[in-house]
Amino acid sequence: MNHSQQPRPARLAVGVVGAGRVGPALARALQQAGHRPVAVSGVSDASVRRAARMLPDVPLVPPGQVLELADLVLLTVPDDALPSLVEGLAETGAIRPGQLLVHTSGRYGTAVLDPARRAGALPLALHPAMTFTGTEVDVQRLAGCSFGVTAPDELRLAAEALVIEMGGEPEWIAEENRALYHAALALGANHLVTLVAQSLELLRKAGVGHPDRMLGPLLGAALDNALRSGDAALTGPVARGDAGTVAAHVSELRRHAPGTVAGYLAMARTTADRALAHGLLKPELAEDLLGVLADTDPDGGDQ
Repeated sequence: MNHSQQPRPARLAVGVVGAGRVGPALARALQQAGHRPVAVSGVSDASVRRAARMLPDVPLVPPGQVLELADLVLLTVPDDALPSLVEGLAETGAIRPGQLLVHTSGRYGTAVLDPARRAGALPLALHPAMTFTGTEVDVQRLAGCSFGVTAPDELRLAAEALVIEMGGEPEWIAEENRALYHAALALGANHLVTLVAQSLELLRKAGVGHPDRMLGPLLGAALDNALRSGDAALTGPVARGDAGTVAAHVSELRRHAPGTVAGYLAMARTTADRALAHGLLKPELAEDLLGVLADTDPDGGDQ
Protein backbone atom coordinates (compact mmCIF):
# COMPACT_ATOMS: atom_id res chain seq x y z
CA MET A 1 0.00 0.00 0.00
CA ASN A 2 1.52 3.35 -0.97
CA HIS A 3 1.24 6.49 1.14
CA SER A 4 -1.62 7.99 -0.86
CA GLN A 5 -3.66 4.84 -0.18
CA GLN A 6 -3.05 4.79 3.57
CA PRO A 7 -6.23 4.81 5.65
CA ARG A 8 -6.42 8.07 7.57
CA PRO A 9 -7.07 7.56 11.28
CA ALA A 10 -10.19 9.19 12.63
CA ARG A 11 -9.57 12.71 13.89
CA LEU A 12 -8.30 12.15 17.42
CA ALA A 13 -8.08 14.12 20.64
CA VAL A 14 -4.35 14.06 21.41
CA GLY A 15 -2.77 14.24 24.86
CA VAL A 16 0.89 14.49 25.84
CA VAL A 17 2.34 13.10 29.05
CA GLY A 18 5.79 14.62 29.41
CA ALA A 19 6.37 17.97 27.72
CA GLY A 20 10.02 17.36 26.92
CA ARG A 21 11.47 18.12 23.52
CA VAL A 22 9.69 15.31 21.66
CA GLY A 23 6.06 15.30 22.80
CA PRO A 24 5.03 18.85 21.89
CA ALA A 25 6.66 18.55 18.46
CA LEU A 26 4.78 15.33 17.66
CA ALA A 27 1.54 16.82 18.94
CA ARG A 28 2.05 19.84 16.69
CA ALA A 29 2.69 17.56 13.72
CA LEU A 30 -0.50 15.64 14.48
CA GLN A 31 -2.36 18.93 14.82
CA GLN A 32 -1.21 19.93 11.34
CA ALA A 33 -2.63 16.61 10.10
CA GLY A 34 -6.04 17.48 11.52
CA HIS A 35 -5.92 15.96 14.99
CA ARG A 36 -6.70 18.04 18.07
CA PRO A 37 -4.30 18.45 21.01
CA VAL A 38 -6.44 18.65 24.14
CA ALA A 39 -4.12 18.30 27.13
CA VAL A 40 -0.47 18.22 28.11
CA SER A 41 1.37 17.48 31.33
CA GLY A 42 4.76 18.79 32.39
CA VAL A 43 6.61 19.24 35.66
CA SER A 44 9.75 21.31 35.19
CA ASP A 45 9.72 25.01 34.42
CA ALA A 46 11.31 24.28 31.04
CA SER A 47 8.54 21.80 30.21
CA VAL A 48 5.84 24.25 31.17
CA ARG A 49 7.38 26.97 29.02
CA ARG A 50 7.85 24.58 26.12
CA ALA A 51 4.23 23.41 26.29
CA ALA A 52 3.03 27.01 26.31
CA ARG A 53 5.20 27.87 23.32
CA MET A 54 4.57 24.78 21.20
CA LEU A 55 0.97 24.05 22.21
CA PRO A 56 -0.62 27.42 23.04
CA ASP A 57 -4.14 27.28 24.49
CA VAL A 58 -3.74 23.57 25.31
CA PRO A 59 -4.37 23.14 29.05
CA LEU A 60 -1.57 21.93 31.30
CA VAL A 61 -3.02 19.20 33.55
CA PRO A 62 -1.87 16.18 35.59
CA PRO A 63 -1.12 12.94 33.66
CA GLY A 64 -4.32 11.24 34.81
CA GLN A 65 -6.42 14.06 33.42
CA VAL A 66 -4.55 13.89 30.11
CA LEU A 67 -5.76 10.32 29.76
CA GLU A 68 -9.32 11.33 30.64
CA LEU A 69 -9.43 13.84 27.78
CA ALA A 70 -7.43 12.13 25.02
CA ASP A 71 -8.12 9.36 22.52
CA LEU A 72 -4.43 9.19 21.56
CA VAL A 73 -1.90 9.64 24.38
CA LEU A 74 1.78 10.32 23.69
CA LEU A 75 3.99 9.09 26.53
CA THR A 76 7.12 11.14 25.95
CA VAL A 77 9.09 10.66 29.15
CA PRO A 78 12.69 9.45 29.64
CA ASP A 79 13.26 5.75 28.98
CA ASP A 80 13.93 4.86 32.60
CA ALA A 81 10.72 6.57 33.74
CA LEU A 82 8.45 4.84 31.22
CA PRO A 83 7.81 1.45 32.93
CA SER A 84 6.80 2.99 36.26
CA LEU A 85 4.63 5.59 34.52
CA VAL A 86 2.71 2.91 32.60
CA GLU A 87 2.28 0.77 35.71
CA GLY A 88 1.07 3.76 37.71
CA LEU A 89 -1.46 4.80 35.08
CA ALA A 90 -2.79 1.25 34.88
CA GLU A 91 -3.01 0.84 38.66
CA THR A 92 -4.95 4.07 39.09
CA GLY A 93 -7.50 3.12 36.44
CA ALA A 94 -6.63 6.12 34.26
CA ILE A 95 -6.52 4.06 31.06
CA ARG A 96 -9.68 3.66 29.00
CA PRO A 97 -10.37 0.62 26.79
CA GLY A 98 -9.73 1.42 23.14
CA GLN A 99 -7.39 4.30 23.95
CA LEU A 100 -4.31 4.54 21.74
CA LEU A 101 -1.26 4.66 23.99
CA VAL A 102 1.93 5.62 22.15
CA HIS A 103 5.39 5.83 23.63
CA THR A 104 8.37 7.34 21.80
CA SER A 105 11.22 5.48 23.51
CA GLY A 106 13.78 3.96 21.19
CA ARG A 107 14.75 1.36 23.76
CA TYR A 108 11.36 -0.25 24.28
CA GLY A 109 8.87 -1.97 22.01
CA THR A 110 5.26 -2.54 23.04
CA ALA A 111 5.95 -5.02 25.86
CA VAL A 112 6.58 -2.12 28.24
CA LEU A 113 2.95 -1.12 27.64
CA ASP A 114 1.59 -4.53 28.73
CA PRO A 115 -0.02 -3.17 31.94
CA ALA A 116 -1.91 -0.65 29.81
CA ARG A 117 -2.80 -3.27 27.22
CA ARG A 118 -4.33 -5.44 29.94
CA ALA A 119 -6.43 -2.42 30.87
CA GLY A 120 -7.73 -2.23 27.29
CA ALA A 121 -5.31 0.24 25.71
CA LEU A 122 -4.01 -0.12 22.16
CA PRO A 123 -0.19 -0.09 22.41
CA LEU A 124 2.18 1.47 19.86
CA ALA A 125 5.91 2.23 19.94
CA LEU A 126 6.74 5.09 17.55
CA HIS A 127 10.30 6.35 17.92
CA PRO A 128 11.39 9.24 15.68
CA ALA A 129 15.03 8.76 14.65
CA MET A 130 15.74 12.46 15.03
CA THR A 131 17.44 14.78 17.50
CA PHE A 132 15.07 17.37 18.96
CA THR A 133 15.64 20.97 20.05
CA GLY A 134 12.29 21.72 21.68
CA THR A 135 11.50 24.40 19.10
CA GLU A 136 9.41 24.83 15.96
CA VAL A 137 12.25 23.52 13.79
CA ASP A 138 11.56 20.01 15.12
CA VAL A 139 8.20 19.86 13.36
CA GLN A 140 9.86 20.70 10.05
CA ARG A 141 12.57 18.08 10.60
CA LEU A 142 9.95 15.36 10.91
CA ALA A 143 9.41 15.55 7.15
CA GLY A 144 11.06 12.40 5.84
CA CYS A 145 12.24 11.34 9.29
CA SER A 146 12.38 7.58 9.87
CA PHE A 147 10.39 6.22 12.82
CA GLY A 148 11.29 2.95 14.49
CA VAL A 149 7.85 1.32 14.76
CA THR A 150 6.78 -1.69 16.82
CA ALA A 151 3.09 -2.60 16.95
CA PRO A 152 0.78 -5.59 17.23
CA ASP A 153 -0.21 -6.97 13.84
CA GLU A 154 -3.74 -5.65 14.14
CA LEU A 155 -2.43 -2.09 14.73
CA ARG A 156 0.25 -1.96 12.06
CA LEU A 157 -1.88 0.02 9.61
CA ALA A 158 -2.86 2.52 12.30
CA ALA A 159 0.77 2.92 13.37
CA GLU A 160 1.90 3.41 9.79
CA ALA A 161 -0.81 5.96 9.11
CA LEU A 162 0.05 8.01 12.20
CA VAL A 163 3.75 8.11 11.28
CA ILE A 164 2.98 9.18 7.73
CA GLU A 165 0.59 11.87 8.98
CA MET A 166 3.45 13.29 11.05
CA GLY A 167 5.56 13.45 7.90
CA GLY A 168 7.68 10.42 8.77
CA GLU A 169 8.62 7.11 7.22
CA PRO A 170 7.88 3.93 9.22
CA GLU A 171 10.67 1.39 9.70
CA TRP A 172 9.50 -1.81 11.37
CA ILE A 173 11.58 -2.98 14.33
CA ALA A 174 10.93 -6.35 15.98
CA GLU A 175 10.33 -6.26 19.73
CA GLU A 176 13.50 -8.23 20.46
CA ASN A 177 15.62 -5.84 18.37
CA ARG A 178 14.59 -2.56 19.97
CA ALA A 179 17.59 -2.21 22.29
CA LEU A 180 20.03 -3.00 19.46
CA TYR A 181 18.25 -0.54 17.18
CA HIS A 182 18.47 2.18 19.81
CA ALA A 183 22.12 1.43 20.57
CA ALA A 184 22.92 1.88 16.88
CA LEU A 185 21.28 5.31 16.80
CA ALA A 186 22.95 6.43 20.02
CA LEU A 187 26.35 5.26 18.78
CA GLY A 188 25.98 7.32 15.62
CA ALA A 189 24.10 10.44 16.70
CA ASN A 190 24.90 11.00 20.38
CA HIS A 191 28.59 10.17 20.06
CA LEU A 192 28.81 12.34 16.96
CA VAL A 193 27.85 15.38 19.04
CA THR A 194 30.57 14.56 21.56
CA LEU A 195 33.19 14.08 18.86
CA VAL A 196 32.27 17.32 17.08
CA ALA A 197 32.26 19.30 20.34
CA GLN A 198 35.71 17.96 21.22
CA SER A 199 37.00 18.74 17.74
CA LEU A 200 35.70 22.31 17.99
CA GLU A 201 37.45 22.80 21.33
CA LEU A 202 40.76 21.46 20.00
CA LEU A 203 40.63 23.70 16.93
CA ARG A 204 40.05 26.72 19.15
CA LYS A 205 43.08 25.74 21.21
CA ALA A 206 45.04 25.45 17.96
CA GLY A 207 44.15 29.05 17.14
CA VAL A 208 41.42 28.49 14.54
CA GLY A 209 39.11 31.51 14.59
CA HIS A 210 36.04 29.87 13.09
CA PRO A 211 36.24 26.13 13.78
CA ASP A 212 32.61 25.64 12.82
CA ARG A 213 33.29 26.95 9.31
CA MET A 214 36.29 24.68 9.02
CA LEU A 215 34.52 21.56 10.24
CA GLY A 216 31.20 22.08 8.46
CA PRO A 217 32.25 21.18 4.90
CA LEU A 218 34.66 18.49 6.11
CA LEU A 219 32.15 16.71 8.31
CA GLY A 220 29.39 17.09 5.76
CA ALA A 221 31.53 15.41 3.12
CA ALA A 222 32.66 12.69 5.55
CA LEU A 223 29.06 11.92 6.53
CA ASP A 224 27.91 11.84 2.92
CA ASN A 225 30.80 9.56 1.93
CA ALA A 226 30.18 7.25 4.89
CA LEU A 227 26.46 6.93 4.12
CA ARG A 228 27.23 6.19 0.49
CA SER A 229 30.26 3.92 0.87
CA GLY A 230 30.51 2.70 4.47
CA ASP A 231 34.02 1.63 5.50
CA ALA A 232 35.34 2.33 2.00
CA ALA A 233 35.07 6.04 2.89
CA LEU A 234 37.73 5.75 5.62
CA THR A 235 40.62 8.18 5.20
CA GLY A 236 43.24 9.69 7.48
CA PRO A 237 46.37 8.52 9.29
CA VAL A 238 44.84 5.45 10.95
CA ALA A 239 43.47 4.03 7.69
CA ARG A 240 46.83 4.82 6.01
CA GLY A 241 48.85 3.23 8.80
CA ASP A 242 50.76 6.43 9.63
CA ALA A 243 51.93 5.34 13.08
CA GLY A 244 54.18 8.36 13.53
CA THR A 245 51.37 10.81 12.89
CA VAL A 246 49.06 9.01 15.28
CA ALA A 247 51.78 8.99 17.95
CA ALA A 248 52.17 12.76 17.49
CA HIS A 249 48.40 13.21 17.86
CA VAL A 250 48.36 11.27 21.11
CA SER A 251 51.32 13.23 22.46
CA GLU A 252 49.70 16.59 21.69
CA LEU A 253 46.36 15.53 23.10
CA ARG A 254 48.04 14.44 26.33
CA ARG A 255 49.62 17.89 26.61
CA HIS A 256 46.67 20.07 25.68
CA ALA A 257 43.49 18.02 26.23
CA PRO A 258 44.14 14.87 28.27
CA GLY A 259 40.43 14.25 28.63
CA THR A 260 40.21 13.46 24.92
CA VAL A 261 42.96 10.81 24.85
CA ALA A 262 40.85 7.82 25.88
CA GLY A 263 38.20 8.58 23.26
CA TYR A 264 40.80 9.17 20.54
CA LEU A 265 42.54 5.86 21.28
CA ALA A 266 39.27 3.91 21.45
CA MET A 267 38.02 5.29 18.13
CA ALA A 268 41.43 4.87 16.48
CA ARG A 269 41.61 1.23 17.55
CA THR A 270 38.14 0.58 16.20
CA THR A 271 38.99 2.40 12.96
CA ALA A 272 42.19 0.35 12.57
CA ASP A 273 40.29 -2.90 13.12
CA ARG A 274 37.69 -1.99 10.50
CA ALA A 275 40.31 -0.73 8.04
CA LEU A 276 42.23 -4.00 8.41
CA ALA A 277 39.09 -6.10 7.99
CA HIS A 278 38.17 -4.28 4.78
CA GLY A 279 41.64 -4.36 3.26
CA LEU A 280 42.24 -0.60 3.58
CA LEU A 281 45.06 -0.80 6.13
CA LYS A 282 48.08 -2.81 4.99
CA PRO A 283 48.98 -5.55 7.49
CA GLU A 284 52.66 -4.61 7.37
CA LEU A 285 51.77 -1.09 8.56
CA ALA A 286 49.25 -2.20 11.13
CA GLU A 287 51.74 -3.62 13.62
CA ASP A 288 53.46 -0.30 14.40
CA LEU A 289 50.14 1.53 14.42
CA LEU A 290 48.50 -0.89 16.82
CA GLY A 291 51.61 -0.69 18.99
CA VAL A 292 51.14 3.06 19.30
CA LEU A 293 47.46 2.64 20.08
CA ALA A 294 48.15 -0.04 22.71
CA ASP A 295 50.92 1.90 24.46
CA THR A 296 50.37 3.08 28.02
CA ASP A 297 52.11 5.72 30.05
CA PRO A 298 54.27 4.87 33.08
CA ASP A 299 51.36 5.65 35.41
CA GLY A 300 49.18 3.05 33.70
CA GLY A 301 46.98 5.41 31.69
CA ASP A 302 46.55 5.50 27.94
CA GLN A 303 49.27 7.36 26.11
